[in-house]
Amino acid sequence: MNKIKLLLVDDQELIRESLKIVLSMEEDLDLVGVASNGEEAILLCESHQPDVILMDINMPVMNGIEATKQIKSKWPNIQVIILTTFQEVDYVKTALSYGAEGYLLKAIHPKDLASSIRLVSRGEMLIPQQLARQLLSSIPNETKDESLYRKFGLSEREGQILQLIANGLSNRAISERLFLTEGTVKNYISKIYAKLEVSDRTSALKKMQEE
Repeated sequence: MNKIKLLLVDDQELIRESLKIVLSMEEDLDLVGVASNGEEAILLCESHQPDVILMDINMPVMNGIEATKQIKSKWPNIQVIILTTFQEVDYVKTALSYGAEGYLLKAIHPKDLASSIRLVSRGEMLIPQQLARQLLSSIPNETKDESLYRKFGLSEREGQILQLIANGLSNRAISERLFLTEGTVKNYISKIYAKLEVSDRTSALKKMQEE
C-alpha cells in the first residue's frame, strides 16, 4: 500500500495533538511532519516532500496563506487543504488562487477528514457547497445566462459540466449526475480547460467569475 504522506500545520498544540491521534488511526495515511507556522512547514516540505498538507490560516511568523503561496510556487505537486475554524471566505479565495486544492472546517468529523485527504490526493478539488456558492455566486447558470459559455465556445454539455464544477461536485459525482462514465467527464473537462486556456478547476472558475 502506498501511503499518503501528510504534513500537519497548526499553531495550536491541542489541535495538532488531536489531529495526530485521529489521523494515526488511518492505515493509508503517514504523518511525516508537524509544524506550528508557515516557515516550519516550508522547511518540512524541503526535507519530507509530503503529498498533502493540512494548513491552518492564522499562525504566527508566517500565516497559512503566504505559506501556501510559497509552497505551491516551489512544489506545485504538493496538495494543500486549508483547515480553519471559521469561514473566512476572502482568505480562502486567496489560498485557492495560489493553488490550494480545497478547504475544510476543523470541526469536520474525523472519518470525513480522512476521506477528504484521500480525495485530494487523487487530484480532486475540495470545495464545500456552501463555500462554492459564496465564491462563485457571479458565475452564470444555464437558465440565467448562456452567452458567457458561448463566448468561450463551450457546448451545452460542457457548460453544464462547468456549472456542476462550480457547485463543488467531484468528477465522480458529475458522472453519476449526468449518467456518464468518469472517463467521459474527464475528457469533457480537458476540453473545457483547453477552451478557457486554463489548467485546473480553480483557474477555470476564476476566469468565468472575472468575465
